[in-house]
Amino acid sequence: MTNTTPTPSDITIKPIGLVSSPYREKFAIPRQPGLVTSAKGSIQLIGQANTADSVRELTQFSHIWVLFIFHGTQAQGWKPLVRPPRLGGNKKIGVLATRSTFRPNPIGMSVVKLERIEQRNQDIILHISGMDLLDQTPVVDIKPYIPYSDAITEVNAGFAQQPPQISLSVNFTAQAQQAIDNCRHQLPDFALLIEQVLAQDPRPAYKQTKIDNKIYGMTLYHFNIQWRMLDLQTIEVIQINTSDG
Repeated sequence: MTNTTPTPSDITIKPIGLVSSPYREKFAIPRQPGLVTSAKGSIQLIGQANTADSVRELTQFSHIWVLFIFHGTQAQGWKPLVRPPRLGGNKKIGVLATRSTFRPNPIGMSVVKLERIEQRNQDIILHISGMDLLDQTPVVDIKPYIPYSDAITEVNAGFAQQPPQISLSVNFTAQAQQAIDNCRHQLPDFALLIEQVLAQDPRPAYKQTKIDNKIYGMTLYHFNIQWRMLDLQTIEVIQINTSDG
């Protein structure tokens, strides 16, 4: 039987903003917003949305929905079945039953805290926190978070009913602590950001109950951070260097 359902015309969506984020690569980005509260960044409005009129009265709301493009995974395409990390990466389920970044249309959504709105010369900048957004993520829409309609408590969330239980301790070597101290004036919450990111155990899901000897690296802001597992509950940050060496 031939499918006669009409296909709508292609829809063109233009970005209205760009994200500035401490996450410079996909690895180590928390899997959901709000898990790393110390992650702070901004959204620079662009194009016709870059006007004070577009955000008039938005500061009445403490949180906002950010709709964006998964530009870091867009070119890799998508498949109907994916392996959610919450299921250990072993079970395949439908992509539309997950929040996978590999989607038919690479659109994501996050609730973030709106810290303040700045007008810098002719530019409108939204300062946000608790984000799970890659640096330079294109934003396609912003909406206020409304608790009476958006915060539904009596729901069935399947395999993601409860928040992740992973919470690891993070230690710093003397070299790593010195690097943090050297940038404390510029980034006063840098140590907390590292701790909150690593406490989620950003390793692949199949490794999260195992110890391995690998030294991992991640990039936050312009810093390369090397770390390793000491045991199943403890991570050690070995060294922190600027990305230019």
